[in-house]
Amino acid sequence: MNVEEEIQKLEEEIHRLGSVQPDGSYKVTFGVLFNDDRCANIFEALVGTLRAAKKRKIVAFPGELLLQGVHDNVEITLRPSPPQAAVAAAAASS
Repeated sequence: MNVEEEIQKLEEEIHRLGSVQPDGSYKVTFGVLFNDDRCANIFEALVGTLRAAKKRKIVAFPGELLLQGVHDNVEITLRPSPPQAAVAAAAASS
């Protein structure tokens, strides 16, 4: 699985495990993701996938690195997807 595929899977798992926020984003704690059996089977390096997603501004969390135990209560926010009309307009203008 390449990085883009892993990030897509991460988005799916945050949707499954997280809670939707009024702005359309989803929030889940690192501990919930890390300790989930399904996530453990999907992600060989969850922390690396989270860092790659953060770099692409798909997720947000404080700090650079999350560690099991120490950061179990840190919230990870999956940013809301841009509306399709905005995506189409951006693609058309470039």
